[in-house]
Amino acid sequence: MREIPCVLMRGGTSKAAFFRREHLPEKRDDIDPLLLGAMGSPDPRQIDGLGGAQTVTSKVAIISKSDQGPNHVDYLFAQVDINNPVVDWGPTCGNIVIAVGPYAIEQGLVEPSGPLTPVVIHSVNTGATIEAIVETPDGKVTYTGDVEIAGVPGTAAPVQINFLDAIGSKTGKLFPTGNRLDHIAGVDVTCIDVAMPMVIARASDFGKTGYETKAELDADTALLARIEEVRLEAGRAMGMGDVTGKVTPKFGLLAAPAHGAHVTSRYFVPTDCHPTHAVSGAICVASCVALDGTIAAGIATPAPTNNEFIVIEHPQGTIEVALTLTGDGAERTIDRAGVVRTARRLMAGHVAIPD
Repeated sequence: MREIPCVLMRGGTSKAAFFRREHLPEKRDDIDPLLLGAMGSPDPRQIDGLGGAQTVTSKVAIISKSDQGPNHVDYLFAQVDINNPVVDWGPTCGNIVIAVGPYAIEQGLVEPSGPLTPVVIHSVNTGATIEAIVETPDGKVTYTGDVEIAGVPGTAAPVQINFLDAIGSKTGKLFPTGNRLDHIAGVDVTCIDVAMPMVIARASDFGKTGYETKAELDADTALLARIEEVRLEAGRAMGMGDVTGKVTPKFGLLAAPAHGAHVTSRYFVPTDCHPTHAVSGAICVASCVALDGTIAAGIATPAPTNNEFIVIEHPQGTIEVALTLTGDGAERTIDRAGVVRTARRLMAGHVAIPD
């Protein structure tokens, strides 16, 4: 057995094994088998590892001190496949980034700076820069608070996350195809890249209401196959090449809000429906709602001002995104995006990995 220091953290509605970069091999090809062993993949139950047999619980965050400032850290994300011996280094995870700030402070990578400590997080995967505001009363991270988020029991201390350069996170463009609306593989979609590249469509165009549960959507193999058909062609149109076997772009199905929010969303990751909603995906969906001429037109309740909270309904509740926009009409664009979520340290110790 090989034992590596590890902290298990919940970030938002996801869970990940956190490692210090210096505790892992230099080459990513050498890291892959260690992460597969740590998670217990490939195995549908991940019974021999830390993974929870769901996409949202088979994640890894690798953190290191950044040379860009005293309160800066680098965040490398890995999605560990459950059923195949594959580690995907392409995407980032907006839920897991919630836990990066608390982890960095507790690991001594960032010094507390009063009741609130800012941590600047550089996403190694995408190049994005994210600011986290962590509550640190008495110079220590607190996880106790009164913020409740859908999909997580109880309440916890808030962690505010601001995406500072969210536009074109992977493709370099707000609308990677050059259009706000495209007709791809026989269906209308919006291809958009804000914090996460996504292909967004109307649920009704896929024969769905948009209010189905995760279990209902995951059981519809014809739907999943159709989504993948559209996603593959859209990936090429977005300049991302052949995205077969890759987890980006993500896919979203929109419907009118059912409970007074701005829109209803079902977010696919991409081969199954997210049990709630990814943070980065929520920012992308909210941007689609706020901007004119997208697939959200006629479905969503529009954002009336340039400083707006967009509320998205998902299978277990809602997620709220704070957007700051500039310009009007066709010139309107995203200036800043953020969310308030919670995180918690679940376990600290060593993970034992078979040779």
